[in-house]
Amino acid sequence: MISFETSPHLTVWRALLALAVVFVMLATTGWSAVRGHRETTALQASLSAWEHGRLHGHRLPAPDASPARLSRFFASLGAQDRSRLARRYPLAVGNMNGAPVKLRYQANRIALRQAREAELKRMRDSRLTPAGQQEAGRRVHRYTALMAKDRQILAFDPEGTGRVAEVFGDLRTAERISVVVPGVDTHLLTFQRTYRPYSAPHGMARALYKAERTVAPGTRTAVIAWADYTAPSGVGMDAATAMRAKEGAVRLNRLLHGLPGASSVALFCHSYGSVVCGLAARGLPHRVSDIAVAASPGMRVEKVSQLRTSARVWAMRDATDWIQDVPYLEFGGLGHGADPVSPAFGARVLSARGAKGHAGYFEPGTDSLTNLAEIGVGAYGSVRCAHDDDRCRADLSGMTTAEHA
Repeated sequence: MISFETSPHLTVWRALLALAVVFVMLATTGWSAVRGHRETTALQASLSAWEHGRLHGHRLPAPDASPARLSRFFASLGAQDRSRLARRYPLAVGNMNGAPVKLRYQANRIALRQAREAELKRMRDSRLTPAGQQEAGRRVHRYTALMAKDRQILAFDPEGTGRVAEVFGDLRTAERISVVVPGVDTHLLTFQRTYRPYSAPHGMARALYKAERTVAPGTRTAVIAWADYTAPSGVGMDAATAMRAKEGAVRLNRLLHGLPGASSVALFCHSYGSVVCGLAARGLPHRVSDIAVAASPGMRVEKVSQLRTSARVWAMRDATDWIQDVPYLEFGGLGHGADPVSPAFGARVLSARGAKGHAGYFEPGTDSLTNLAEIGVGAYGSVRCAHDDDRCRADLSGMTTAEHA
């Protein structure tokens, strides 16, 4: 039974769940129906142009063909033809799973430049409100930063609040690949922050990459900051349902099935990102060896076995994280299921000492970041379990890096 002496966060979530019930009822009676014609987005236009395009008189493969099919197509082309396609269809190629990663970086740099030019015009458009011009200016600043010479942008879509994915390290030669899946309020303008940088996807992935290189200097690693799904905005009704997570899970699996090579992949899922990972679990490629969730509101299941994955599942939560006050339940599509750090769930529970709150799990110097890095490089024997998780310690005592690298 939940005590009536609740925290403000628990009270808010109860109210949101009640509102969500009303929202669902209104939706089923047509009150929330969205009417009107949606304009074609820049990405859709680029994909459509690709579908109708030709190279040397030959039709191009479908943009949604399997990553293996697209990989074979690009491998059959010379460097000049690949670059020609990137210039003609930058958004299509830049977001195409199966295209060579360096070509995607090249295409997204072109797409970013085009998006930046469009926002520069918007900044000077007198028809826009001051707030609209200010947002255009923030986008110009973000695009300029993403275009820096050393940045490797694996995916980019300027539509709406925007989506982006960035790579640290070399995906083509990495022996271990890590993917950071963030939670609510993730979009282009929050992808990187100056204040509290390790609470944003860019800072999370950058910190993880550095930590992995510290714990295993001889291991070639790559980390992806994956903000390539439309995350919920704030702790609202979207965050209380799996609507955004379902679409995110499909996009995440497309990314994973299109990664180059055959090296092991680990998923690091923060907050609502763990809902995405939970829904993606049964469709993951076998190369995904680990799923680690931090600050999770649930993974849409009651226990690990229901995820239907061969990947090891890890969970952590700092004692100061307000997410522990959220009701761990799922009813009528609301809520996200059992608590991943509860003994009944069956995950290996890790120490998160030093994380301090909901957004501190990737802060340098914390047990949480070190644990995530050790999982990322396969150094399981060095992982620190939560003090009260005897199962985790028993499992780790029989695991070695050599057995599971």
